[in-house]
Formats: sequence, C-alpha cells, structure tokens
Amino acid sequence: MLLTVDVGNTNIVLGLWSGDELVGDWRMRTDARMTADELALTVRGLLGPHADAVTGISALSTVPAVLRELRVMLGRYYARIPKIVVEPGVRTGVALLVDNPKEVGADRLVNTLAAHHLHSTACVVVDFGTSTNVDAISARGEFLGGAFAPGIEISVDALALRAAALRKVELVPPRSVIGKNTVECLQSGILYGFAGQVDGLVRRIVRELSPGGKEPVAVLATGGLAPLVLDESETITDHVPELTLLGLRLAYERNIRP
Repeated sequence: MLLTVDVGNTNIVLGLWSGDELVGDWRMRTDARMTADELALTVRGLLGPHADAVTGISALSTVPAVLRELRVMLGRYYARIPKIVVEPGVRTGVALLVDNPKEVGADRLVNTLAAHHLHSTACVVVDFGTSTNVDAISARGEFLGGAFAPGIEISVDALALRAAALRKVELVPPRSVIGKNTVECLQSGILYGFAGQVDGLVRRIVRELSPGGKEPVAVLATGGLAPLVLDESETITDHVPELTLLGLRLAYERNIRP
C-alpha cells in the first residue's frame, strides 16, 4: 500500500492507497516543533493495523521545519521502502509557466497534476487551507499561476483579536444574510463574504482562461475548510477533498517504477 503524506501549515493529512483506491485518510495537527520520532509514532498510531502494510511513501511539506524532520523520519523508519518527497527536481510532468518555478509550493504542484488527471479541460483549483489558494491550470495541464487570500480561520482569528467587541463564532450559516445579532453578523460576513471572494476571483480567472466562454473550465475545491463554503459558492463545480493525496499518488507513480 502507498502512504501519502501532506504536511500543511495547519494540518498533516495522511492517505493510504491500495492501487487507485483510497483505503483511508487521517488528519493531525501540524506542530513545527515535532521531532522525527514523534512524527513516526503518530503516523504509526493513526495507521493502526495498516502500519505494516506500507510498501511506498509519497510526501510533501510546505513547512520547512517539519520537512527536515519528515526526511529524518523517512530515512530512519522507512529506509527499505521506495519513497519520494515532492520538491523542485521531482518529475511530475507539470510545466510551471510562472516567473520563478522554485517558488511554487509542492501542494500547488501536485494539485495541478491531480486536477489535470481528473479533467481534460482547463481547471481552477480552490484550496481552502491556512490561506485560500486559487490556481489556474491550462487544458494541457500547465500551471499558470493564481491568487492567494487569507484563509477563513486566519481571518476569524484576526477579527477576534483586533475587535474588542467581537469573538470567535461557530462557522455555520445564519438565519439570513442580514444578521440580527453579533453572532449572525459574523457568520454572515465570514461565510457569504468568503464565498463571494472566491466566486469573484474564480470568475476573473475563468475569463482569462476561456475568453468569451468558448472553452469549458472545471472549478475544483479542496482543503479542510472547503465544506464551509461549498453550499454558498456559485462557481465551484466539483469537491475533491483527496485532491492533494491523489496528486501525491500520481507523482509517486511517475517517479517509482514497480
């Protein structure tokens, strides 16, 4: 079985694959102080009875401190099995049509690979994580660039920190867009505001990808916070929560021969 490991700024997501089937996935909190030994112990504990069935690993990390410990863990605990860490120089087949390809995060790279695998058209990938990433992909699978916006949780935390009368609230839809109390006002602004932000960015990117709407463009949502916005978005056409894990699997298949 192939273990895929996606280390993000907020969460570490594990996926276990048997061929093309995602057997299971797990999520844990990212801690930049975590050691290689702690990481290995936690991974093994989450995998449970599947821990000894791992025959390959594909991983990425957007957190430099954890990336260092991830490498140590792979070398110490998984020395005898094939593995890759996605980074510049790893073969993916994705052309990076940006000013500085080395600046493109590994998560955006594998998301591009997975989106092109799922769709033969141009794509927009909206990744709802610590930041909200909106990335553009050509019909040929080329990474064209995108836009960053503050993530939902970052914005909620900042608002609660800087506004004395406001506080964190449960992120659920209010009774109406016009809030009748402080909690509903916050919920409305966060949920509908972020949906509007995403829709605005997506529409502008789609116009550049397909002038005049001549070519179809798929809009995929992924990331742990995507479910909060899905029902309110007017532009997202597909929810693929395992998109990054799928990209890691595809990257492994391109680099490790059976």
